[in-house]
Amino acid sequence: MGGSSNRVNIFKDIPDLENSLPISGQTMEPLQIHKVSCPKGKKTLQTLKQELGEVFFPDDPLHQFKNQSFLRKLALALQYLFPIFQWGSEYNLQLLKSDAISGLTIASLAIPQGISYAKLANLPPIIGLYSSFVPPLIYSVLGSSRDLAVGPVSIASLVMGSMLREAVSPDKEPTMYLQLAFTATFFAGVFQASLGFLRLGFIVDFLSKPTLIGFMGGAAIIVSLQQLKGLLGIVHFTTKMGFVPVMLSVFKQRTEWAWQTVILGFCFLCFLLITRHIGLRRPKLFWVSAAAPLTSVILSTIIVFGLKGHSHGIQTIGKLQEGLNPPSANMLYFRGSYLGLAIKTGIITGILSLTEGIAVGRTFASLKNYQVDGNKEMMAIGLMNMAGSCTSCYVTTGSFSRSAVNYNAGSKTAVSNMVMASVVLITMLFLMPLFFYTPNVILSVIIITAVIGLIDFSSAMRLWKVDKLDFVACLSAFFGVLFISVQIGLAIAVGISMLKILMHVTRPSVVILGKVPGTMSYRSLGQYREAARIPSLIILGIESPIYFANSMYLQERILRWVREEEERAAKMMESNIKCIVLDISAVTAIDASGIDALLELKKALNNRSIQLVIANPVAGVAEKLNLSEAWEKLGSECIYMRVCEAVVAVSSMLKGQQGQP
Repeated sequence: MGGSSNRVNIFKDIPDLENSLPISGQTMEPLQIHKVSCPKGKKTLQTLKQELGEVFFPDDPLHQFKNQSFLRKLALALQYLFPIFQWGSEYNLQLLKSDAISGLTIASLAIPQGISYAKLANLPPIIGLYSSFVPPLIYSVLGSSRDLAVGPVSIASLVMGSMLREAVSPDKEPTMYLQLAFTATFFAGVFQASLGFLRLGFIVDFLSKPTLIGFMGGAAIIVSLQQLKGLLGIVHFTTKMGFVPVMLSVFKQRTEWAWQTVILGFCFLCFLLITRHIGLRRPKLFWVSAAAPLTSVILSTIIVFGLKGHSHGIQTIGKLQEGLNPPSANMLYFRGSYLGLAIKTGIITGILSLTEGIAVGRTFASLKNYQVDGNKEMMAIGLMNMAGSCTSCYVTTGSFSRSAVNYNAGSKTAVSNMVMASVVLITMLFLMPLFFYTPNVILSVIIITAVIGLIDFSSAMRLWKVDKLDFVACLSAFFGVLFISVQIGLAIAVGISMLKILMHVTRPSVVILGKVPGTMSYRSLGQYREAARIPSLIILGIESPIYFANSMYLQERILRWVREEEERAAKMMESNIKCIVLDISAVTAIDASGIDALLELKKALNNRSIQLVIANPVAGVAEKLNLSEAWEKLGSECIYMRVCEAVVAVSSMLKGQQGQP
């Protein structure tokens, strides 16, 4: 094949300024024209194994087992499956002291948040405490993050509550609603664990950060508006989640506003916002904001009890069931008309909770310079949700607010989750009667304070500066959640993410290149204004793989470049275009449609007496061109290792043709 030729042409008068520096007193080496070589062919199974390995096993998890004894392999396998064995062997009292302090601190936040988020999901408050007991214990054994604090979260609670409530009323059919919540949690866990087991974690990455910023911002506002029911003491409130229905319901029910509830709620809202501000401005005082929710619960309960506020229209939680999590495996709903709803709710809440949990875990792992295995995290979160669905828990994951408190409190290992779960256990066994007089308004205030941090104005403004399309995606998700519904907003977010991927795939960037003075480098004319065109040549850079989805576009776009450059050359009275040089160094892959498009482009250019030259194909592209015989059809003499070599060779050839009689 022509591609395997090692022939070298030497142009003595042109220095290779890209590989050598001009040093006074030294003679410059002549530029050498290298023919591109094709990589050594691989067997089909070998190629398939390598490609699948890169897709599913980029971290090479079996590397640690190489050259190890059987017992050592067994120990490593246990550590891989159960990370607790990895750090547990080195655990000591000093670590326990740090974890105990962290666990007690996050427990003070987890207890009121658990009760509040269960209310957000239209579930009994006790379910929130159940969900803060069993899942953290399971994660402590299976999870790879040292800082992730596990429990219910606002977004997953909101989505589950809004989706299930559309079909089943939690007030009229509480048992069926509870069954669907547990079943959705089970399917969320199955979906999450399956992604981890099959190593398909990259699917979660389709939720881009801009769409998540918009979605979470819109959801945070919806969550806050929903809490106006508790904040104002309204009894009859809309079940819809949109901005307009909620605001209409608020003002229609003005007669139900209770001034006692309003005063109590706004006082504690100001208190929580002030403590939150202190925690953000002075990280060393994190405990102020961490302890504020539990402090609010205690103080508000004492106030309502002392002033007999429940007799003056202030609604309270009432009696909560005492004791451990009752089994709920018999309540899982696997047949009937609502099964599809449970599966859909489970998958959506599973994706959201998984995205949040992994993002939070990786964030704090980077601060402490250790690695979090994404696939193991998916399996850990999935298994804890599956187990939770059988022990009266609903969807849980790593919470950003509790994890931040856990990190600032000095947590060292996942034992902090065990300590938190132990405190929740003591609360469920002995302290439940103390919540009888806790006002509902304080739960609404805690939720509002917690979700305010999800509204990220600075990131949205940064998107506007950096990428207008990302900003549009962010706004679309935001307004979709705010004015239509949470589910539609999420669908818009996913749809825009997919649309952006399709746009980048189907409409890749093609730039015209010019020579940067004083170098042999060729760069975009749009980026480097000093770069100059080469007479009679068009040098184009393709900045994307060439697939069936974009091959026709690239062919048409290149022919358009030819037309535009010919019109420009005629207007400037320059020489006609004789050659197109394609820099495909950024083309990381090509398929059969892409190869056919190159051959069709060559035919179209030949009909116009224009030569097609290719520069710098990567190994994978060169191999496919060789295997498809396109290498011979394109002409091995028209494929060069660098753009500068292609330009020199083509320019010399054109000069030779002009010199012929």
